[in-house]
Amino acid sequence: MKKLLLLAMPIVCSIPVAVWFFYKPARVLAPQWLEGITCSAPNICIDDRAKLPEAMTLYANALQAVSQTVGDFKEPPHTIFCSTHDCFKTFGFDQASAKTVGKWGIVIGPNGWKDHYIRHEMIHHRQAEELGVMGVIFSAQWFIEGMAYALSNDPRALLSEPWQGYRSRFERWFAERPKEDLWKDAPLIRRKRP
Repeated sequence: MKKLLLLAMPIVCSIPVAVWFFYKPARVLAPQWLEGITCSAPNICIDDRAKLPEAMTLYANALQAVSQTVGDFKEPPHTIFCSTHDCFKTFGFDQASAKTVGKWGIVIGPNGWKDHYIRHEMIHHRQAEELGVMGVIFSAQWFIEGMAYALSNDPRALLSEPWQGYRSRFERWFAERPKEDLWKDAPLIRRKRP
């Protein structure tokens, strides 16, 4: 039995490292391991240190706005600000402006350095805190994305579909209840099974 445990131990210990290398979004757990990424401010990592003051301002503003809108964070999100597309792709993302990876981190792409994008992703982080990662996965898209678009104060008057429909449906749903009931009612909203 001891020999089996000794043989299994290196395999078990190598699983997290293998996941970090092969499942790129998992890199949000240890972005400082990547060449060119530094984590020199609380909860902020960046690929261009010259842009750190801008990233810190965007982060602080979004954190405050989202806390006021959907409640205080249990833990402020770790956020990686990528100023280049290559940095963003390092985390496995390509087309989006920014992405949230459960409760573990947010990656801001070079096109996502705008207040509403960062608020949008922080709302997704809050959703994962309140509903759990699986709760977010199994909640209705109109609720998850609609909330992020509506409550981030996205300035675009008209979004492409299905995002505009999600935002409109969420706004109608949200208008019918007191703000403090947001999370109380949220678990009741589930995706319809196909």
